[in-house]
Amino acid sequence: MSFDLEEQEKIDELKAWWKQNGSTVLLGVAVFVAILGGMQGWRYYQKSQQQQAAQVYEAVQNGVRAKDKTRVRDAAGQLIEKYPATPYATRAALIVAGINYELGDAKSAKAQLQWVIEHAKEDGARDMARLRLAGILLDDKSYAEAMKLLEAQHQNSFDGLFADLKGDVLAAQGKIADASAAYKTALEKIDEKSTYRQIVQMKLDGLGAHG
Repeated sequence: MSFDLEEQEKIDELKAWWKQNGSTVLLGVAVFVAILGGMQGWRYYQKSQQQQAAQVYEAVQNGVRAKDKTRVRDAAGQLIEKYPATPYATRAALIVAGINYELGDAKSAKAQLQWVIEHAKEDGARDMARLRLAGILLDDKSYAEAMKLLEAQHQNSFDGLFADLKGDVLAAQGKIADASAAYKTALEKIDEKSTYRQIVQMKLDGLGAHG
């Protein structure tokens, strides 16, 4: 195939440009392909991790149903150690923290709840961990630490529970007026159909006898 002079000049320019920049272009393509392959590999890895974690979490649930605390603790430990980035690990940590506290191991329970606060990808799990840890600190009479957790930013759906526990912490310190205000806030935030309102109302009414 023959080319006229103008076309030949364009071809020569293209050849010269490719000679100068071709390796850079190929490198860019190679990097793009590597990144794309890496992303696909990462997605596959994440999916695999989620599936494996789900199987271990099923063992946690089976242990709960069977009331086998040892099985729950072992499976939860495996999730936290091997699949910490999955939501199953934080959910299992919440469960096993409750079991450890029931067994009198408050130290482990606190550590697991703190781990959830620091690592949870789900806001609800983090807020629940804050509430439970604040409750343990209240039992320990560590009022300042408990209140610090309850002052942390949280989802609006937890407003009532956070306010209620604030009332408990304040009441334990003899701060009756502040506790009363916290309980009233809790009543405003908790769904009117919830039976939990009755408990909060009882606490509020009980303050009157101490006022």
